[in-house]
Amino acid sequence: MEKNLTALKQEAPTDARQVRSRKALNAALLDLLAQRTFDELTIREITARAGTGYATFFRHFSTKEALLSDLVVDPIDELLTRTLALLDRPRSSDGPSVRELCAWVAGDRTFWAPLLTGGAAGLVRSEFLRQARERAAAGHGLHREDTWLPADLALVHGVSSVIGVLTWWLRQGEDGSLEQVAMILDRMVIAPITQDAAVETTLS
Repeated sequence: MEKNLTALKQEAPTDARQVRSRKALNAALLDLLAQRTFDELTIREITARAGTGYATFFRHFSTKEALLSDLVVDPIDELLTRTLALLDRPRSSDGPSVRELCAWVAGDRTFWAPLLTGGAAGLVRSEFLRQARERAAAGHGLHREDTWLPADLALVHGVSSVIGVLTWWLRQGEDGSLEQVAMILDRMVIAPITQDAAVETTLS
């Protein structure tokens, strides 16, 4: 069954000591995900890396999945919103550029690289697609007037493809050019979905 990480998200703490503990646990999980799969990790490993007590973990989270939710849900929502802004506009209009999206990800590469290429990549990708489908089902997805590509399909395909290209790029390390990935994203994903003219296809 697909995990709903958003459903595990808990209220942000207000106490300064609790905030520090949560930040330490989040940083420890992110660090460990660059080395091991999420399923392999134990709560004791996470707390040891964070420098917090084992019991402290359970004052914040009931499971390590809840910790993963705390780490990824809000950033996923932000990246999804930025992606939809690109997919939901005619190419002739003004708006955010593909390069701006790539620059935003690059600006926090040390965060996104472990999430999209590391030990929780499958869970993170599934959460992106789950949130995209949820938006489509609620009618908050793409607003398309053409008929050749259904809006819900455009949303799910577009989000999946953008995440796939960004993952490929982050695996390249410092060798991956921002300009190159922006061009690939635009030509391979954004342009086919946002072109103004409907595509006529004849099946023989």
